[in-house]
Amino acid sequence: MAKEEITTSEWQIMEALWAEHAPLTSSEVYKRLQRNVKMSQRMVRVLMNRLCQKGVLGYKVDERDLRVYHYYAQKSREECVKEKSRKFVDSYFSGSGTNAMAALLQSYDLTDEQIEELEEILENSRDRGADPKKG
Repeated sequence: MAKEEITTSEWQIMEALWAEHAPLTSSEVYKRLQRNVKMSQRMVRVLMNRLCQKGVLGYKVDERDLRVYHYYAQKSREECVKEKSRKFVDSYFSGSGTNAMAALLQSYDLTDEQIEELEEILENSRDRGADPKKG
């Protein structure tokens, strides 16, 4: 199966799991989502199954009740953000990270603090490029 992108609804499920830092059942995920998202319990289970198929979620069967699955993130939020960012750049900027960053930077008014933070990120990126063992 080709790597499919995580949908917005699936991302909401992942956010619940990443925030918890511990395995959750589909019912527990549903309860956490109820506060902010209109989604049925059945839809949560369907989306969690899709995330398992995509290799983003894993699960363990409860030893005391074989009908209960405990789901956990197999990929960190950072890994998923990187993948999503790469796909965005590939889709909208023909793979040019420079053009993507330029477009984003021109779309926002940045504070001096934000500019300093970006300069630090660029410097770290330059350091990684000079030494491929870093990063």
